[in-house]
Amino acid sequence: MQRRTLIHRSLAASAVLLGSAFAMQPAAAQGAWPTGKAITYLVPFPPGGNTDTLARVIAQPLGQALGTPVVIDNKGGAGGSVGSAIAARAPADGYTILGGTISSHAINVSLYAKLDYDPVKSFTPVAMLGSGPLVLVVPAASPYKTLAELLVAAKAKAAVGGLTSASPGNGTSNHMALELLAYQTGLKFTHVPYKGSGPAVQDVIGGQVDMMFDTALVVGPHIQSGKLRPIAVTSSKRLESLPDVPTIAEAGEKGFDMGSWQAVFAPAGTPKAIVDRLHAEIMKIVATPEVQARLKSFGMIPSSMTPAELGAFQKAEVAKWAQVIKAAGIKAD
Repeated sequence: MQRRTLIHRSLAASAVLLGSAFAMQPAAAQGAWPTGKAITYLVPFPPGGNTDTLARVIAQPLGQALGTPVVIDNKGGAGGSVGSAIAARAPADGYTILGGTISSHAINVSLYAKLDYDPVKSFTPVAMLGSGPLVLVVPAASPYKTLAELLVAAKAKAAVGGLTSASPGNGTSNHMALELLAYQTGLKFTHVPYKGSGPAVQDVIGGQVDMMFDTALVVGPHIQSGKLRPIAVTSSKRLESLPDVPTIAEAGEKGFDMGSWQAVFAPAGTPKAIVDRLHAEIMKIVATPEVQARLKSFGMIPSSMTPAELGAFQKAEVAKWAQVIKAAGIKAD
C-alpha cells in the first residue's frame, strides 16, 4: 500500500513538472521574435508621399537590424483610414506595423462620421519619427508681408468670407492649420480645396487664391525662386531652412503650435518586449546622420519620443482637433 502511494505521488509530481514545461513553451516561443517571417509595414497612403518615403527610408535598415525582411504595403484611401483599419485588424504579433500620421491618428476620428478603428484604442504607439511644420505663404505680389497685416485684411473682408486659402483637400493637415488659425483668431477664411498640392500652389502663385499652408518641401522651391512669400511657420520653433521666418506664435498668436507628424504604430495588444525592440531599432535609424538629413530635407524636425510620450501626445492631438473640427463644422467629403 505504501509502495502504491509513493508511485502515485511520483507520477503526480512528474505531471506537474511536465505541465509546467508545456506552459513555459509559449513564452519561450514569444521571446524568439522575429523568427524570419517578414514584417509588413503598412502605409495608409499611395506611393510617393511623405509617409511612404519615410517608410522606405526606415524599412531596409530595420530589416537588417531585426534579421528579417520588412515589406512595404500601400493601402491608401480616406485620408489614411483604409490602411489604418486593415492594420487595426491584424494580429498583434509584431509582424504588422503602420505608418500613422496626424490625419489617420488624430484628425479622421472627428472628421468622418464612421471610422472602422479607434485611433487610440486600436493601436499601440511605437515611435514618433518627426513633425513637419507647415509654412503660411502668399503670392509674391501680395500686399501682405506679415501675419498681422494678413489678419487685418481677413477681418476687413469678413463680410465676404475673409481671405481665401488653398489646400490639397478637405480635412488635410493643410486645411486643419487654416481652421486652427480661424479658431484661435475668431476670424473667417474661405477654404479652397484642390486635388493635391500641385494645382493649389499654382493658383496661389497666380494670385487666384490669397494664401495657403503647405510643407517646406512643397513651397520651399517657390520661396527660393521668389514666386511665394513666406509669412510664418506653424511650429513652436523656427525652421532651420527658413531661419528668418517667424513662427505664428512669435508673430502674435500665442500658443499656436501645429505640425504634420509621422509616427509608427502596431496593433493594440502587441507585446511590450516587441514594441520596445521596434522602438529602439527605429530610433537608432532615425538618429543616423543620413536619416536626420532626409527628415530635415522634408522640413521635418526629428523626434525622440518614447512610446508612452507618443501615446500621451496622440491623445492630446485627438482632443485638440476634435475641438477645432467641431467649431468649424467640418465633415469629410
